[in-house]
Amino acid sequence: MTKPGVARPKVREPQRAQASFHFEIPEDFLAPEHPARLLWNVLGTLDLSAFLADTCTAQHCAGRSELSPRMKLTLWLYALSIGIGSARHIASQITTDLAFRWIVGDLTVGHHCLSEFRAKHGAALDELFTGVISQLMHRGLIDLAVLAQDGTRVRASAGAASFRTFGSLLECREQAALHLKAVLAQADDPELSRAQKVRREAAAKDFQRRVEEAIGACKAQREAHPEAVARGSTTDAEARVMKMADGGFRPGYNIQFGVVGDKMGGPRTIVGVRVTNVGSDLGSLVPMVEQVEQRSGVRPSAVVADSNHAKHEDIKTLLLRNIKPIVAAPKPRKGQAPGAQADVSPEIAEWRRLLASDEGKEIARVRGSLSELANARQKGMQGLTQLLVRGAPKVLNVALLGALSANLLQHALKLLA
Repeated sequence: MTKPGVARPKVREPQRAQASFHFEIPEDFLAPEHPARLLWNVLGTLDLSAFLADTCTAQHCAGRSELSPRMKLTLWLYALSIGIGSARHIASQITTDLAFRWIVGDLTVGHHCLSEFRAKHGAALDELFTGVISQLMHRGLIDLAVLAQDGTRVRASAGAASFRTFGSLLECREQAALHLKAVLAQADDPELSRAQKVRREAAAKDFQRRVEEAIGACKAQREAHPEAVARGSTTDAEARVMKMADGGFRPGYNIQFGVVGDKMGGPRTIVGVRVTNVGSDLGSLVPMVEQVEQRSGVRPSAVVADSNHAKHEDIKTLLLRNIKPIVAAPKPRKGQAPGAQADVSPEIAEWRRLLASDEGKEIARVRGSLSELANARQKGMQGLTQLLVRGAPKVLNVALLGALSANLLQHALKLLA
């Protein structure tokens, strides 16, 4: 409404009933240096045939075509680089975000397909990770003189209430069997559709399976530690309650990263990934060194880690393999005198001399800038704070994808040069 005697302003209102045509070329959506385009180009130089090993179709034959593994990998790696770790979130971004639309082009992919791709290609992801490390080694982009290692505890996809004692799990087994029997008895119920019956039966069998896995986990805990109270989760049998960074105790996994880089700065490259359900980092040095040597063919000259990794057996093993263990010595426990019950073996004496030397102090300074920075990137930028998958193999796949995303983006320009 306008005042009397005042000219009515000329305004253009939106018209939504008028049809219109839009022409667009997806290739022009992104700049040449956009991370999604860089990831796509780098993946084009790598061997991805392992992701098609179980494909049943072939060219010029009947059968449905397989969606491009290069496209699905680019979706996951780019999504992780911006902190998206959910397949549903990626599927929703495909219709709204230009970068995701550019990646898929004229194809469509749903969250079920993305979740299945992440879950079933663990061996292929491990092979690809090794191939990337080999490429970086061949081009002289990384140096394994000093390997930094640290673990980060990540919240599992399981609630604290899902953990039960062995006796309680046996009761759950009986309840799961009765529930499945009741579901099967409703097979002739005319009020339920066929799809509803299938879903109910699948859910009942899945719960029964998870209970059996929790019982198996409890039995393994009782055999390993008879004095402790064994508990298993009916949601994720492989998850364990562990102390988190904020001091609280929650179900989680311990993800270990081995990182290398130049002390003067530059890329921090993850060269080793391990996933365990043990809250402590003790005993993880030797397995990580062996994994890095297997992937790269080169044995690190020195390993730097914090005092949580200071297990004497590992330190002795590293010294016997001519690897310098720059592992901080743990502080004496409360009420324990310094040096009490100290290991007086020659290897431990050599380790302590190495820590006190100028060389050891110089190497120890790079620990924070290597391992701590890599962990912060994974948890801060790539969203590795809450797992959405269950089971150690799937958690390892998540960690491998995160490491691949970080490594490829940091070295993309040099790999494409």
